[in-house]
Amino acid sequence: MTSASVAVERSSDDVGATVVARFLSFGAALGALLVTLAVLTVRGRFADPDMWWHLKNGQVMATSHHIPTTDLFSYTTNHHSLVPHEWLSELLIYAAYAAHGYSGLMLWECAFTAAILLAGFYLCTLYSGNPRLGFLGAMVIWFFGTTGFSVRPQMIGYLLLIAELVILHLGRTRQRRWFCLLPPLFAIWVNCHGSFLLGFVILSASALTEVARCILHGTGRNPRNGRGVLLISATALSTPALLINPIGIQQAVYPLQIMLHSPVNLGEVQEWHRIQFDDLRAYVFVGMIAFICVCAFLRKVWVPAEQMFIVAAVSIEAARHQRLLFVFGIVAAPVVSRALATISTPAKKDEEHAAANAVLVATALLVCVVAFPSEANLNRQVETSSPVKAVNFIRQHHLPGPLINEYGFGGYVIWAAPEIPVFVDGRTDIFEWTGVLRNFGDWATLKAPTAALLDRYSVDLCLVSRSSPTVQNLRRLPGWKQLYIDDNAVVFQRQRAVPEQK
Repeated sequence: MTSASVAVERSSDDVGATVVARFLSFGAALGALLVTLAVLTVRGRFADPDMWWHLKNGQVMATSHHIPTTDLFSYTTNHHSLVPHEWLSELLIYAAYAAHGYSGLMLWECAFTAAILLAGFYLCTLYSGNPRLGFLGAMVIWFFGTTGFSVRPQMIGYLLLIAELVILHLGRTRQRRWFCLLPPLFAIWVNCHGSFLLGFVILSASALTEVARCILHGTGRNPRNGRGVLLISATALSTPALLINPIGIQQAVYPLQIMLHSPVNLGEVQEWHRIQFDDLRAYVFVGMIAFICVCAFLRKVWVPAEQMFIVAAVSIEAARHQRLLFVFGIVAAPVVSRALATISTPAKKDEEHAAANAVLVATALLVCVVAFPSEANLNRQVETSSPVKAVNFIRQHHLPGPLINEYGFGGYVIWAAPEIPVFVDGRTDIFEWTGVLRNFGDWATLKAPTAALLDRYSVDLCLVSRSSPTVQNLRRLPGWKQLYIDDNAVVFQRQRAVPEQK
């Protein structure tokens, strides 16, 4: 055996030993716990109402090989134009379903939830230098993420947000070439979820800080300034990267249109409401902000000025819109982890207990397998949260429309009965911009006469939640008859007069 072959063999042995050591490390054990927590958290959170129309969009694209830019599923918008800003995520969602049905979708949800927690763990460990505090940071992300773990494109968007924070940190503290990953990151992100706008604001704030630093100190040969120049260049390249999408500039500015021109959506849809103090998250949210402010005032923690600005801005928006608590957890967790590392007593270096770590990792993975819900369980979850039986009744009896449906039922109708055009669903942008959402909201909350909207759109069929305030009005409305009722939904039909035969 030659010396070269011996060196290669030793090198491969070293790599194998390193892989085994990392798999049996304390960090790996903590990561396995986070994966288990992810599965246990989402195993009963299947069938989000918006999942269905995302799934149908993915199916349409996969089968037609075309990205739709007009509404295909409702009759109230008159095929209004739309921005396919989540088309890539929707394809990935449908791919999971095509691979293994509902179980594939649940695996998608578990995988992305686990990926967010693991990426958050890595980010917070980088900031704190301590895996225990990194684990605590990941738990912060989990705590606020429970507002939004679901089969929706936002999961991919938030994972990419953590990836951006990791890249920025590694580029600042280790190797500046990490910044080269930012343009391709944004080229992918703009096609997955509108949170790319927040990511671009973070990147722009970082670049502007570096511009100011370069102006004050010059570029010179200072490695720190060299990193700044590369970050500025990466930001400049990330701007045109946002135009790598099916419709160009319109998709790049779409999140701004939502923010500026969707008052009904932001004011009426539950997930965009203000934070409520009947929720434990609200108190933890206030406590974390106070903790960060005290640490910053006492100079117990140092983070880049632009990151403190982002934490402040996201905190304000999260207070206004509870949906953004998820984002708050992501941007605040590394700051809290660093603050705790600064004010706590340095821990002694851990002695790795490989056997204990191996047992913990194996046990965690076993729990994940056992806890993963069966297909029957997933079907029950769908039947509990969606109008499965009511839609089957409508299809079996060939009940004619036009249909007016509960807001939360629209997505399931799109998926399960695409031949029945819906009145409204979770795609709030097109319904708001056509005036349908406001009209429907007034109808659903009894702010407008029940019969007025039904007559305006010539509605002959109603599919509403059993708990909807419109149910009692429909029961009293002349010319309408209740045909079906179950624990979830009620079906009403207009009784048209039959013309007399001459």
